[in-house]
Amino acid sequence: MAAARRDRTHYLYLAVIGAVLLGIAVGFLAPGVAVELKPLGTGFVNLIKMMISPIIFCTIVLGVGSVRKAAKVGAVGGLALGYFLVMSTVALAIGLLVGNLLEPGSGLHLTKEIAEAGAKQAAGGGESTPDFLLGIIPTTFVSAFTEGEVLQTLLVALLSGFALQAMGAAGEPVLRGIGHVQRLVFRILGMIMWAAPVGAFGAIAAVVGATGAAALKSLAVIMIGFYLTCGLFVFVVLGTILRLVAGVNIWSLLKYLGREFLLILSTSSSESALPRLIAKMEHLGVSKPVVGITVPTGYSFNLDGTAIYLTMASLFVAEAMGDPLSVGEQISLLVFMVIASKGAAGVTGAGLATLAGGLQSHRPELVDGVGLIVGIDRFMSEARALTNFAGNAVATVLVGTWTKEIDRARVAEVLAGHVPFDETTLVDDHAPAAVPDPRADEGEEKARAGV
Repeated sequence: MAAARRDRTHYLYLAVIGAVLLGIAVGFLAPGVAVELKPLGTGFVNLIKMMISPIIFCTIVLGVGSVRKAAKVGAVGGLALGYFLVMSTVALAIGLLVGNLLEPGSGLHLTKEIAEAGAKQAAGGGESTPDFLLGIIPTTFVSAFTEGEVLQTLLVALLSGFALQAMGAAGEPVLRGIGHVQRLVFRILGMIMWAAPVGAFGAIAAVVGATGAAALKSLAVIMIGFYLTCGLFVFVVLGTILRLVAGVNIWSLLKYLGREFLLILSTSSSESALPRLIAKMEHLGVSKPVVGITVPTGYSFNLDGTAIYLTMASLFVAEAMGDPLSVGEQISLLVFMVIASKGAAGVTGAGLATLAGGLQSHRPELVDGVGLIVGIDRFMSEARALTNFAGNAVATVLVGTWTKEIDRARVAEVLAGHVPFDETTLVDDHAPAAVPDPRADEGEEKARAGV
């Protein structure tokens, strides 16, 4: 029965590929019609975003509530944030290096229309650090789920998990109930995925129809350079670290996540694959606490693709405006924009707004030049999303390895294809229990001690 289900989902993703190709054809042949198809893609992405908050909440509460000591959760979070900071710096350095070598903006000309487009992007590009920090706190406990803010859901879930951890045995019924809710929301997500071909068709057709071939040709250097830089970062930098630390081949991991990459490519949003990344990392053999903390946090702090984009795009705009940035200006501007880019991972176009906001605060005379890149930003957002996603997948495996919260034998079996992922339920039905109960050992220790 399970094999039949997997076969059906195999055909589903073949249909997604066909829908993408059909959408590209419609975008070139009938651009006016193609642009009107955008709601199909938007609707599908919104359906998936609808499930993100409950999935993050259930995963983190189950993970944190099931461990014995809060210190373990703190260790996971500290390791993850430290790694994110280092890798963002590396991504910045690579983007700066390639951007300075290519000098992609030379030869372009700024028109009045392009300048207006840049000014429009700058209008929504700024958020101060205090505003960002205060934004993590939801208005109410429930609003964290209704507003779709990942970090707000993360905060509420962590507080709930620690509270259940402190309740001890009294919290077990709640944990079991949340375990059943998690299976429900993953089952709903599996149903939503059957609309993927329709969403992919509408999203790709609208992007191609709105962009056209002319913009792609004129801005080919920055596009190709950006894609190659992202590929270099993923396969060389991340691949080397993954092999040295975890002994995992980057190609095997990316192949395992192939359907998620296809989903991101067809929707231009890494957030559309966030719930599936959580499910697949748990299936791979990484513990619930590590997955529950690293993946949602990484979607706001581990923006490798966005960091590369911001560096290369800034150099591109400055070069095109005939006012190149000095080395000191490059470093100060781009560090500022990486700090300001938190939360932009899953929002299409947020990287462009961050770019405009950063230039507005540091070099206002360059803001108009952002309009030069507006036409191809959607194509570049796909590379950003794919790189961000790959970075978070690798980070989860690395943090699991460093904290010894990963089943290496299970990883080898899954990546070899011997333990297939259940595409219908998105959870492991063969697991011995919906919620792990590590407190059983703790109870026995207390009994022996006469507590």
